[in-house]
Amino acid sequence: QVQLVESGGGSVQAGGSLRLSCVAYGYHAGSYCMAWFRQVPGKGREGVATVARDGNTDYLYSVRGRFTISKDDDENTLYLQMRSLQSEDTAMYYCAADRRRPYCLGLGSSWYDTWGQGTQVTVSS
Repeated sequence: QVQLVESGGGSVQAGGSLRLSCVAYGYHAGSYCMAWFRQVPGKGREGVATVARDGNTDYLYSVRGRFTISKDDDENTLYLQMRSLQSEDTAMYYCAADRRRPYCLGLGSSWYDTWGQGTQVTVSS
């Protein structure tokens, strides 16, 4: 059964750091596009970062230089290192996969067909 399981969320002071993890089960995640999204109540899911099979990455403008997406193909795990966190980064963070393509089409949620259950990140100022 294909499944994505996130962990690593929590509460942190502004300026702090967190690292999110997403373990993929049931398929080889490294062969396809993977991404992180976030969502706050009342708003749609916002693409944060993507990583393709070849390691090519893309980021939401507001997180560039602060967040780093990476993957460990041997461990079938996706990561999101978040630094210099701001209150605006508070959201539920979701791991997502496009299991049809080795490259990423962008930060739009409609491209992704597999989702994790989410992990909450709360940044207090």
